[in-house]
Order: sequence, then structure tokens, then C-alpha cells
Amino acid sequence: MTWSNQDWWPNLLRLDILDDNARTLSPYGEDFDYADEFQKLDLEEVKADIREVMMSPQEWWPADYGTYGPLFIRMAWHSAGTYRTADGRAGASGGLQRLPPESSWPDNVNLDKARRLLQPVKQKYGRKLSWADLIVLAGNVALETMGFETYGFAGGRDDEYKSNEATEWGPETEFETTSPDRYVEGEAGNLKDPLANTVMGLIYVNPEGPDGEPDVEGSAKNIREEFERMAMNDKETVALIAGGHTFGKVHGADDPDEHLGPEPEAAPIEEQGLGWDHDFDEKPGMITSGIEGPWNDTPTQWDMGYVDNLLGHDWTSVKGPGGAWQWRPVGDDIDYAPGAQDPSETEQPMMLTTDVALKHDDDYREVLEQFQENPEEFQQAFARAWYKLLHRDMGPPERYLGPEVPDETVIWQDPLPDVDYDLIGDEEVDELKETILDSDLTVSQLAKTAWASASTYRESDKRGGANGARIRLEPQRSWEVNEPAELETVLETLEGIQAAFNDSQSGDRRVSLADLVVLGGNAAVEQAAAEAGYDVELPFEPGRTDATQEQTDVESFEVLEPKVDGFRNYLGGEYEDDLYDSLEERMVDKAELLNLTVPEMTVLVGGMRALGATYGDSDRGILTDRPGALTNDFFVNLLDMDYEWEAVDEEGEHFEIRDRDTGDVEWEATRFDLIFGSNARLRAVADVYGAADGEEKLVHDFVDAWHKVMRNDRFDLA
Repeated sequence: MTWSNQDWWPNLLRLDILDDNARTLSPYGEDFDYADEFQKLDLEEVKADIREVMMSPQEWWPADYGTYGPLFIRMAWHSAGTYRTADGRAGASGGLQRLPPESSWPDNVNLDKARRLLQPVKQKYGRKLSWADLIVLAGNVALETMGFETYGFAGGRDDEYKSNEATEWGPETEFETTSPDRYVEGEAGNLKDPLANTVMGLIYVNPEGPDGEPDVEGSAKNIREEFERMAMNDKETVALIAGGHTFGKVHGADDPDEHLGPEPEAAPIEEQGLGWDHDFDEKPGMITSGIEGPWNDTPTQWDMGYVDNLLGHDWTSVKGPGGAWQWRPVGDDIDYAPGAQDPSETEQPMMLTTDVALKHDDDYREVLEQFQENPEEFQQAFARAWYKLLHRDMGPPERYLGPEVPDETVIWQDPLPDVDYDLIGDEEVDELKETILDSDLTVSQLAKTAWASASTYRESDKRGGANGARIRLEPQRSWEVNEPAELETVLETLEGIQAAFNDSQSGDRRVSLADLVVLGGNAAVEQAAAEAGYDVELPFEPGRTDATQEQTDVESFEVLEPKVDGFRNYLGGEYEDDLYDSLEERMVDKAELLNLTVPEMTVLVGGMRALGATYGDSDRGILTDRPGALTNDFFVNLLDMDYEWEAVDEEGEHFEIRDRDTGDVEWEATRFDLIFGSNARLRAVADVYGAADGEEKLVHDFVDAWHKVMRNDRFDLA
């Protein structure tokens, strides 16, 4: 094996996670529009093809109870269930389950077979149907075929063709292990950001219980933490677990450690992407998790069997045939299920530790009892929670495609009002920019406000951004990084400009505050460029609207609050309680979520410093005597060997830059600044912008990168 730079120097800042933002990896090319292709589908025909596959058992892979329905439900659930709110990464979009590491997680044993069963459907529809959409749709079709009424389905998930290596899965180096480093201060129950799953290689929690022990209290605690980190409340959590476990069974005919072959990524080439091989002739039944049995006696139809069994029987922990902890009913007065392969045989239902935990947790049990008394409420709760599970990472409703998209827009979709007025044109744009620049607002204030609004965007789950002007609403209005007192001044001024302009219009022409915030940032950049001697005009596309507080879920938006912001040189509190080792890693992670490349991240930091757009108007990183002018001084002075650099705190986060001859302190800086001179790749880019002929390029590249951030969330323009 040839070692990479990362192998030689493990602490080297990883910048390659930004490289995928610089190019398309899709074999269809940059001009491919999946949304257009998807809408050419006859969705009913696709669903009929999925049903045919689902109900046609194959010799090469057995079908439980004559259907692959439960297998398809598990596949869809495990695809979408990786989503976590902290960074919006993972989830069903991208079809990442077919790529490592998810393709070879121990929690996904034999889901490679589910996807391979669907290969004829994917082959038939080609570019019109992504794997990401097909995996999710197959889960819906399975539920419907087994008697459940789903809430809806939306297509529009593009496929990825490379794993997202920016996704941090945890500190462990082996699957199915849990390190104390996974938790804040090493204490279970307080996962470090951005994690959600409590065990490496498992989607959620250990089904046997914490550390593989049948501890129902600890299991309930883990479930609540995990599901909260994927945006589910108690009712949704119980509905998902109870609804999903109404179908199918788990497989543990024998010990998987002894009888399962290697996972797909480690399997020999002749397996052609399949893994976990084992000999069915020698071992009866199937081996997946090491836990064996169905949850009820009707594993292929929607009913109350799971809930009734869980609440109606006492359960005791035992070791199953696969050597794993599971729970069997006390006594034998429970209805048996038919054999999965031979209906003339019978099998006693079982429960997982995670199931029994729901019964022993007071709040979860209350929901279960409520569902038992009101089966229709259970059906509705599972339908809506399942829909949320499958679609949580898709972003705003305008990205949802197909005839089965519900009419209702729900709060977790971050709804926005429609544009019901005429948009401003070029003449009005120029008038408003002039008015903004004639106000008392500074270049720094305007730039920071526009950045604070737009930079909340996350490419991972398409949340955040300037559209909606949620910068003026809670919780964003009170975030420390947004300097609430100064922000109040900026917003009051812009709201006054907005009101005066809108009152002056005789027709239906209006400007939203969301547009005005971005326009103010653009005006600031143009003025700063002019101060440096460059005449530029930033592109501006009106059409943003202003959300209301009622359309904004405060708790849901809290996860978007930056703990640090390298672009504004903000070092917040408690940012150590995550899995990132350095401030610069956190800056690169933010750049990846903003869909930036290495040069774009570099020029935005240098340009923001030139604008003086730092948190608290701090001098840190302002390596120029001309703040407010869009110069290349940041890079010129950072790279100048007439200076030397020294840390002034024990953590090595703050630095002084001194004149080598006099020893005088010329500048102050942070790691966010010095990394552009320290890291070889970043220094190579900084050299370009810091050169004698680099300033004009910096100005134009900054304008392009700034515009990209400002319109990241404009899906209506795609």
C-alpha cells in the first residue's frame, strides 16, 4: 500500500474534503438535471415494478414469508436514519448506503442483497431514478403492500458517486465499539457533536442494550439522545420503533462472528460487491444481527401486534441462538408467528432490549398506551414520522418532486411565504444600494450581517441561508456570534429603509428584508472594492421572502448556531465539546457545508479580513492599515518574512505578529489566520493572492465566492 500524506502526517489539516465541491463526480456530467429526468417517470409504473420484485423470491436470496417487504423497510430506514441534526450530514440523499463506510457497517448486514434485488428496477429507469430515491421509495411501497397507508413520497435526491469523507462518524477504529472519547468528558449519555449514533457502525443504538448488556434504563436513555439528535420527539420515536417493528423479524440463527464472511468492502472480487457470505445448507435460517425472531404473529401486515405484545406480556432477557441478548415472553400464552421460510413451522415472538426499554420508560410507555387505545392515532403518527425520517435531509418543499408530495408544509421543512408582489428591478436595486450606503451603517456592519444571514446554509441538508431573513428572528437574532446589540442597530436601519421604499411604491413592487440584507452586503463589497481601486458590480437576484416567527422552529434552528466562525474570526465557548481537534478543522468543516472549494475558502477569509468584518470588530486578523478596502494586504503581510509569529496563550489560539528588527507587535491573529501561512496547500493559494499581481484576482474571486454563499439557498433559481 502506498501511504498518503495523511498517513505520513496524521495531524495534517484535511483540505481534500473541499475538493469534491470543485467538480462534479457524477458520470452524467455537469449539465445533467436529475429533477428534470425524475419528472419524466410514471411513478405508478415504478411502484408496480418494485412490488413485482418484492413479491418474487429469488433462489440466490431467500424471502421471509414470501416477500422482501420487511427487508426493503429496513433498507430505507437504515438509509435515512443516519441523518443527524448537528451538521445535517448523512441521511437518504445521495444513496450513500451503497458506498463505504455505510455499505459495510455491521448494522447493514445483508442490505447489499436488498439493493441488488432492486438492480433490475434501477437498470430499467437509469438516469430517471436515482438509487437514493429508489431505496426510499421501495420502503414506502413495502409498507403500502403490507396494508399501511403512507403519508407521501417525494423524489429529487441526486446520487453521490463518492463517500462524503467530511462526515465524522466517531473516534473508534473498530466497528461495534464505543470509546469514552465519543462522549463529552467520557460520560455516556452526552455524545460529542456532530455524532448521533451511540456505537460505531450502528445506525442508532445497540439493540442488545448499552455495551451489549440488557440494561433497559440505559437503553432508553441512549434512544432518547439518539432520536433527539435526528430531530425526533418522544412520540415520533415510539411511532418509528413500534411501526417499523410491526413488520418482519431479526435473524440470528447462529453466531455471526463465526459464520458470516467479510463485509462487501473486504470481500473477494468474485463476490462482485456482495458481502457477509454464509452457507445456508449448513446453517438453518439466516444470520444478520445475531438476534433471532419476529416481534408478532403477523409480520407482513400492519396491525397492533407489536404494541399489544410489548404491553400485554412480561418479558425476560435471554441469550438467543446467535449468542446475543434478546427478550422472550414470560410464559407461553403468546401467539406464535409462522416460520419465515416454512409456514408449517412456528416461531415465538421476541423483543429487543430497545423495545423493552420503551415499556419501562414512563414517557415512552405513556405514548405506547396512547397508541394502544387509539390505533388510528398510531397509524397517523407512524405515517408522519416515517415521512419525516425519509425526507428530513431534503431541505425546503420546493425541492420535493412527484405526484405523491403532500399538500401540507410542516414546520420541520422551514417553510417560507410565497412571493406575492412584484420584484425590484435593476433601477430599484441601484437606488436601494445608494440609500444603504448613505446610511450610518459601515462596510463591516453590512458585510457581517449579510454573512451572518447567508452563512447559516448547509449543503448537507439544504437548511439555513439568507432566504426568510431569519437573522431577524429567534434564535438567530440572539446568537452571540451575531453580536445581538450591533445586529439590532443594523436591522432597525434596514427595516426603516425597507419600509420607506415599500411605502414609496405606487404598485405592487416590494423589497423583502431578506433581499435587503443581501443587497446591503453586496453594496459593502462593491464600496470596499472601489476603495481599493476596482470597479465591480455583484450579481443580485431578488426573490427572497421574509419568514415569520411562527414559521420558525426555534429549537430546530439552534443546531445551526456556529460555535466558531473562522470567516468572522469568532472563537465561541465550549467548542471543545466536539470531535474536531483544532479551530482550523472546524473552519474547513464549515467551508465544506457551504459548498466551498479551497481557493473560495481562502479568498473569503482574506477578503473578510480586508473588509474588517471580524467578530466584535476585533483587530485580530486585520493585517492591513486600510480596513474597509478590499485589498490583498492580509496575504501580503501574512507571508512577509519581515515578521515573526508567537503564540500568546497556552492553547496556541492567539498570536502576535512582530517586526523582526524592532520586536514591535504589528498585528494580532488567530489560528484561523496563521493556517494560511502554515499549511503548505493553503500557503500555495495564499501566494497567488499575495503576489504583486494578485490583488485584482482576489477582488474578482472574492466577488464570485461571496455571490455563491449569498445564493446557496436559492433553489428557485436552479
